[in-house]
Amino acid sequence: MTTAKAEKRDQVPPPAAGGRALSAPLLGHGTEPTLFELSQPGRSAWQLRTTGVPEVPLEELVPDHHRREGPLTLAEVSERDLVGHFTRLSHRQFSVDLGAYPLGSCTMKYNPKVCDAVAALAGLADVHPGAPPSCTQGWMELLVELEAVLCEVTGMAAATLQPAAGAAGELTGLLLMRAWHEAQGRPRSTVIIPDSAHGTNPASVTLGGYRTVTVPSDRRGCVDLDALRAELDDDVAGIMLTNPNTLGLFEEQIVDIAAAVHEVGGLLYYDGANLNAILGVVRPGDMGFDIVHLNLHKTFATPHGGGGPGAGPVAVSPRLAPFLPGPRPVRLDGGASAPGSGGQRYGWVTPEHSIGRIHSWHGNALVLARALAYILVHGADGLRRVAQLAVLNANWLRSRLSTTYDAPYDRPCMHECVLSAASLKRATGVRALDVGKRLLEEGFHAPTVYFPLVVDEALMIEPTETESLQTLEALAEAFERIAAEARAPEGPARAAAAPHATPVRRVDEARAARTLVPTFDARP
Repeated sequence: MTTAKAEKRDQVPPPAAGGRALSAPLLGHGTEPTLFELSQPGRSAWQLRTTGVPEVPLEELVPDHHRREGPLTLAEVSERDLVGHFTRLSHRQFSVDLGAYPLGSCTMKYNPKVCDAVAALAGLADVHPGAPPSCTQGWMELLVELEAVLCEVTGMAAATLQPAAGAAGELTGLLLMRAWHEAQGRPRSTVIIPDSAHGTNPASVTLGGYRTVTVPSDRRGCVDLDALRAELDDDVAGIMLTNPNTLGLFEEQIVDIAAAVHEVGGLLYYDGANLNAILGVVRPGDMGFDIVHLNLHKTFATPHGGGGPGAGPVAVSPRLAPFLPGPRPVRLDGGASAPGSGGQRYGWVTPEHSIGRIHSWHGNALVLARALAYILVHGADGLRRVAQLAVLNANWLRSRLSTTYDAPYDRPCMHECVLSAASLKRATGVRALDVGKRLLEEGFHAPTVYFPLVVDEALMIEPTETESLQTLEALAEAFERIAAEARAPEGPARAAAAPHATPVRRVDEARAARTLVPTFDARP
């Protein structure tokens, strides 16, 4: 495309009257008008035909003090323009259906459409959550089966499916930890977290009413066991960590860590964000963990991103099961023929020492249905293959890129590899942020940058198991091309202004967060 054509693409002719005119240039990267700019007086998307039911005067339906003096200002657009507007906007977004999404520590992998098809079944999607057990036996069987599978995967005894996502699962786990200690007559006030922990962990600890104690990583990127032992006493409620950790490295001393924490009466909490790496290979329960939260929207490939939807079930060891949130779906003793069952095989039961409900109704049910479909499609062998391929892909990238970027921990990783642009920055001024922005122009989503905090100019890359070797090759070539460009005479300036070819150029994230103007027509 010539420069003249590229400039002309952004020129939209003014409308003859009323709203903004639509034209072919809008299908490219030109400015997309708002719905108010598209508005034309008298247009509407659709309306119901006259039903013949007598109309009730407005004053009988809405009291005077609740009625507006004038009509609400809304955009007036046709259905065609409305659909076109949102479809064009959707084409400006990157998604797992368009290309690789190597966002480290978040497992943004492709979502099999068969799972969406299952969740769309009328027998699932059309059921009201308030329907009585007698009308929802199929749903309850699904939930009971999912809990059993998740307990098998994690090595736990029981689980709650209520938490809406990871952060909700974290808080639930900490509330369970608090309830258990209080029931023992030994309330405690501190929770230990490694310095490479997920950012939500300290926030959840604070929200749960605990004080955070941080322990450093050793030279191999794992928990410093001596430093941990120095912090352990009878005021420690537990430790929050994940294995593999946020550096993508397996905590090789996890058995010793568990023994040390249990020796002082503490509990081990497993952050399930990285379960994708060990699925079907090793279980948190076998490592000594007491509480496990799972991100079904990560490990089991339900739609993820944009704030939801998510699901963060929490599984626990036998001694914590009586404290789980309730009510829980359970198989009734004796089945449908049992006295008092009303012919039902499943019902709701609240554990004896339950911490109470922590989510409206029974969780994000359709996400739970998708997750069970994913599990059943794969089976035990398939789930193990998921972990094996995720680890293989990450190590392929680590090996390929470790000569172009720094490898802070040059040892085999698990499902994600952490590289660094520190040397590139010293040599050229190009930062990890610039690398991520440039990658957007190469057809890939940017990796996580500047996390974990213990790695300077961090690039955390998680290819997941869903990407082919050809995609990994293209991703590696893009990273290598960006590094080579940075060392060219005009490279630093070009990288600092990237991306150049996206619908929206580089934004000032700091200013956007600090001086947010929440209106559709915000101006600089």
